[in-house]
Amino acid sequence: MPIEVIMPQMGESIAEGTVVTWLKKVGDSIAKDEPLVAISTDKVDVEIPSAVAGVLARIVVQEGSAAPVGAVLAYIDESLPLGAVPSGRPVVERQKGVQAAAPAADAAAPTTHWHSPAVLELAKEHGVDLTQVRGTGADGRVTKKDLLDFIALRAQTAAPSPQVPLEPLPAAEDRILPVSPMRKAIAEHMIRSQRTAAHVTQIHEVDMTAIDRYRQVHHDAFLKQTGITLTFLPFVVKAVADGLRAYPLINASFTREGIIVRHAINIGIAVALEEGLIVPVLREADKKSFLTLTKQLTDLAARARDKRISLDEVHQGTFTVNNFGALGTMIGTPIIVQPQAAILGLGRVVKRPVVIDDAIVIRSMAYLCLSYDHRLIDGAYASAFLNHVRATLEGFDFSIVR
Repeated sequence: MPIEVIMPQMGESIAEGTVVTWLKKVGDSIAKDEPLVAISTDKVDVEIPSAVAGVLARIVVQEGSAAPVGAVLAYIDESLPLGAVPSGRPVVERQKGVQAAAPAADAAAPTTHWHSPAVLELAKEHGVDLTQVRGTGADGRVTKKDLLDFIALRAQTAAPSPQVPLEPLPAAEDRILPVSPMRKAIAEHMIRSQRTAAHVTQIHEVDMTAIDRYRQVHHDAFLKQTGITLTFLPFVVKAVADGLRAYPLINASFTREGIIVRHAINIGIAVALEEGLIVPVLREADKKSFLTLTKQLTDLAARARDKRISLDEVHQGTFTVNNFGALGTMIGTPIIVQPQAAILGLGRVVKRPVVIDDAIVIRSMAYLCLSYDHRLIDGAYASAFLNHVRATLEGFDFSIVR
């Protein structure tokens, strides 16, 4: 009996994944735990291994197509000989658009297409009946591009043609770059987050002079002891973890059932990649020693850049820290990672003159930029959290570092 290859659950906020590459073609044999298909989401690119040994008998979802969590991607037959292709069933080859004819009985069977959350939301926003839209996705599914084309055509039909195009057409010297599955997924998640949460950003200034001096004095010893460069990030994550325990609404989610206040403090760390962004999660950050936290932060970031992060390491985050200061940014307004309630951006630490006790002195200063969901967090509560984080950083207990 053919074994189903299922789209796995890759995070509580992830509803679908995109098939990037089939690593086997129909008729190929595959060993148990051998990589079968590469899947992309807005959080991670991962190769899914085969759960059984056998022959890839049928591919259901083509490369470049999205499918919901739990959908059947393919079938593996444990009884077929090497290179055999089963008869009497539709087969989608590895190359896009090549599909064998299905039996007449199957063709006559009614089908109900699944629609992604982004498509459903866009259809609701524009008042579109999806049964009227011709789908070009897998098995006739309506893609976001299909829906946007339908909306654009309807607008052209209902209104006189504008003399100037709504979007500038590419000139001969312009380049058109393909949009990767990861970039598409990030774009959809960012738009969904902006539409879902009532974003507000507050910015507090923090004096990092004491931490900066400690880093300079103990840099060589810490590197010799651990093999790790001592950066500002672990100090900030430690302070944030303490602040989340003191102000639990920052570590919550707004749902239809009510506000879920998370007991676990799992801090996601935004890591920039060439093609996008990934957010591996540091679990139970409040329970870790400073040294353990620093080692795990370094390890997660390195493996994220090398694309060696596992599925389990990119979901169940309850709060996110984005160290955009490492890239030179002073101030930013980060977008919340759904379904979290807030995200903190750390700006670049720079030396500049400030006034202390009516005297001008040189201090190492930075900005803490907190974006939060105003549906459950008010400004006073957000300020109290930021003040707590700032006070922890300015009066950091360096005895816990050694």
